[in-house]
Amino acid sequence: MVIAVDFDGTIVEHEYPKIGREIPFAFDVLKRLQKEEFHQLILWTVREGELLEEALEYCRQRGLEFYAVNSDHPGTPYPDELISRKLKVDIFIDDRNIGGLPDWGVIYRMVKYKQSWPEAMNSAETEYIRKKKPNLLIRLGEMLEASKR
Repeated sequence: MVIAVDFDGTIVEHEYPKIGREIPFAFDVLKRLQKEEFHQLILWTVREGELLEEALEYCRQRGLEFYAVNSDHPGTPYPDELISRKLKVDIFIDDRNIGGLPDWGVIYRMVKYKQSWPEAMNSAETEYIRKKKPNLLIRLGEMLEASKR
């Protein structure tokens, strides 16, 4: 898949024009999607010029390189009126999504398993419930029943 990823508010906290703090697991998930799933990542940001170069260097220092930046293919500039700047991608990851930005663990599950938002949330909740130990009173009752046998 081709995935467009915003920078400010998505990979880092929104402090534009400064670079905000790294959002937990953003780099881990993006690198994992590239390495394990072979997805192509496009940086899709309002940043340009020096601010864009700073963002790209910030990502490089954390081991993340993008297939393209603000375009469908590497090095393809968009002349003002000749070509639409709308990207041809499968997924956009952006903090301005309806409902906001899910945490990066949910994003990973949604991309890897091609899940919708409700499916990813339900699978995470089900996994949490399955791993959760019963409360103390239930465990004591189970121990009492087991000792009677």
